[in-house]
Amino acid sequence: MKDGRLKIGVVGAGFWGRNHARVLSEIESCEVRGIVDINVERAKNIAKRFNIPNIYTDFRALLDREEVDALTICTPTVTHAEIALECVKRGVAVLVEKPMASSLKEAVEILDTVKSFGGRLMVGFIERFNPAIRYTFSALSEGLIGTPLTIASRRIGPWPERIGDVGVVKDVAIHDIDLAHHFFGKIPLHLYATGGALRHSYEDYVQALMYFDEVRSASLEANWLSSKKKRDMRITGTEGVATIEFLTGETVIEKPDYSISPVINYVEPLKSELTYFVEALLNKEVLKPGPEEGLLSLVVAEAILTSMRTRSTVVIDDILGEWGLSQAL
Repeated sequence: MKDGRLKIGVVGAGFWGRNHARVLSEIESCEVRGIVDINVERAKNIAKRFNIPNIYTDFRALLDREEVDALTICTPTVTHAEIALECVKRGVAVLVEKPMASSLKEAVEILDTVKSFGGRLMVGFIERFNPAIRYTFSALSEGLIGTPLTIASRRIGPWPERIGDVGVVKDVAIHDIDLAHHFFGKIPLHLYATGGALRHSYEDYVQALMYFDEVRSASLEANWLSSKKKRDMRITGTEGVATIEFLTGETVIEKPDYSISPVINYVEPLKSELTYFVEALLNKEVLKPGPEEGLLSLVVAEAILTSMRTRSTVVIDDILGEWGLSQAL
């Protein structure tokens, strides 16, 4: 940060890495020093397109040769932990795309390492930066629909062929796992889920019902089997209902005697997310969502997979207890 700008690198030059490089190159308060990918030509193309001065095939080479303050990790899930751990140990801040890791063991190690080294790590739950979600969260905080009681979410569509190392739970449903956590302020107490792998090696459809306390619950549906992409959420409260259409950005608040459909200024969620990441680091602010949220979302995702496999209700505290954790972390 010698010139007041954050020096940053991007690891992974696939779909998300390309978008990270594009957006970061537009943020004046940061400088993209390098991009990493095992495919040299792909990295060269992105470096040329966004005026990134250096390309590498190994993230450690970038860390060794560039004075970077942060990295964004846009690689396959199975590599997240290795890269994040190395960065944290070297004092480099991290934004890692969801899921934070491929297993609870890795996620616990990341959280422990962040705490031990005083590291700074953010998990890329991009929906938190969606303008429609931000508006709805503010509306709920102001009590516009009373006390939220239930959340019903749906993320369905064809298989994104770029995904090959996780199933629909950790790739797609994890967004709504995190949003339920975001809206309710906690993860569920127990849950029951059904689903399976119809056309893919990992699970490609799931339905889950999550219970947060005596009155609050959330249901989620996700699949890679539908021909058309749909993304929506409905939050029912004691005094109204909020509905979000993620693909159009439309949000509707329905009250007993009127409804509101506000005009929400659209800002690309990734631009908001990465701008927040850069500015929070420059201003030495706490990064949210952090490794705690990343770990808790994985706990719920693993509970869903266990429930699918055993066809039984899973108590979240049982999983937390196995790892010596609590919801508070």
